[in-house]
Amino acid sequence: MWADERLYYPLHAVPYTPARHFPKGRSDPGFATKLQIAAALARRATEAGVDFRAVAADCAYGDQDGFRGELATAGLPFVMALKRRRGTWAYGPDAHTPVDAARELAWHGPDRPGDWTTVTRTFRDGHTTTWWAADASLGWWGPDGTTRLVVATTHPDTLPEKSTWYLATNLPRPNSTRQADSPHPAADLAEIVRIYGIRNWIEQSYKQVKDELGWADFQVRTDRAIRRHQTLVNCAFSFCWEAGLPPTPANRLARPERGHPIAPPGTLAPGPTCRPQLADPHHHAATLVESLVQHAPTSRVTKPDQRSQHRPTTQPPPPTPALTNHR
Repeated sequence: MWADERLYYPLHAVPYTPARHFPKGRSDPGFATKLQIAAALARRATEAGVDFRAVAADCAYGDQDGFRGELATAGLPFVMALKRRRGTWAYGPDAHTPVDAARELAWHGPDRPGDWTTVTRTFRDGHTTTWWAADASLGWWGPDGTTRLVVATTHPDTLPEKSTWYLATNLPRPNSTRQADSPHPAADLAEIVRIYGIRNWIEQSYKQVKDELGWADFQVRTDRAIRRHQTLVNCAFSFCWEAGLPPTPANRLARPERGHPIAPPGTLAPGPTCRPQLADPHHHAATLVESLVQHAPTSRVTKPDQRSQHRPTTQPPPPTPALTNHR
């Protein structure tokens, strides 16, 4: 998924196949974990010429050292969340978790913020909130290390769990000793917070694809059929953007996603006051359709004259459930 403050759309999708479907299980050469698939998709995006500032992911992916290592080895920048209690080796008195590292930062109130810097977040409805961000140190991670630990929160004194982010990034700090040697442009605290805030659009798009467009509502069992269904869903997602959405009347609240209440303003991705718009997605839709055609059945098709010779004289009976591969 590619996203910024204005738009978001799918680049590619690869279904995950559990290990039990492979002859040798997890050791089968055709098997790939979700982390390996994600890293491969990021590399393919770069090879395809897709321009992006950083790979963003929540703590389910960001807390995986191997995943971050694959991205770093591929030369890709990243901004990823960590679990607040993620354990790290350190000497006895040193910080052992991201939350420990955050509590070691100096804070004496808004008038004397110490190690913290104010960051203004702007949301799509135009309202703004003040957050605080700082570079922390944890083990080998630090402001001038290969990996930075950035903490962003609404309250540095209490570090509320629901509004505090612990972010690992390989984007160098401006004017740091690593900036000159890094292949990536420097990013200040405000930009790190902005990048991770955009990640919420990924969750938004997944809800729309899954709940509104039927990503999981397939009535087939075969792998090929499931992949075709999910390809068509992504095409539909792009076509919906192309058609555009009518503006919501001023006297009526926007209808929430089916089964999902309207999210509070604090959980929306930052953006300008206007609603998000998508640049023409024809190129991406064509790519999805092309992948669908490439995986079409290869069975022999009879010629028109052959079909007329074998046309049944009566209408065949409807297929039974045993023949339709679904229940």
